[in-house]
Amino acid sequence: MSENAITPTKLRVLVPAEKIKERIEELGKQISADYKGPIIVIGILKGAFIFMSDLLRVVELPTRVDFMGISSYGNSKSTSGEVRLTKDLDMSVEGLDVLVVEDIVDSGVTLTYLIHLLSQRRPRSIRIAALLDKPDRRMRPIKVNYCGFEIPDEFVVGYGLDYAEDYRHLKDICVLES
Repeated sequence: MSENAITPTKLRVLVPAEKIKERIEELGKQISADYKGPIIVIGILKGAFIFMSDLLRVVELPTRVDFMGISSYGNSKSTSGEVRLTKDLDMSVEGLDVLVVEDIVDSGVTLTYLIHLLSQRRPRSIRIAALLDKPDRRMRPIKVNYCGFEIPDEFVVGYGLDYAEDYRHLKDICVLES
């Protein structure tokens, strides 16, 4: 843990690792059935890397993989409302079916920005797969095509999700209680 991290008094398991694995297998089957050909899978760094890796292993389609870095949080527990691109794609998405893989959909601010940016690059389609969805926090409308779990408005970490770059390594999704 970094020197500047806040040490929680407790981590409460919200979604255990076994349920995550089962749900990802279901999502992989659904994605495989919905697409007719190859897709480009774009993982949103850093939080989605574990989910994306596990999801790709169960999707039975030819895939290309790329990453984007985008942030509206920094080291805070709530969105700043200001979105910034920290890493752009290395390949073109023009004419391709794009699956954006996100760790969590919260306010919708970041994904609204991202979908607008990707749409300008003329892909054939754009769909979103998110491990977690917090619809109660939505500030902008966004459609999640493949949702792992809908969760309450609590701050979660683990399975790639962090707080100030800590807790990504946890195998479960946990509520960070201070």
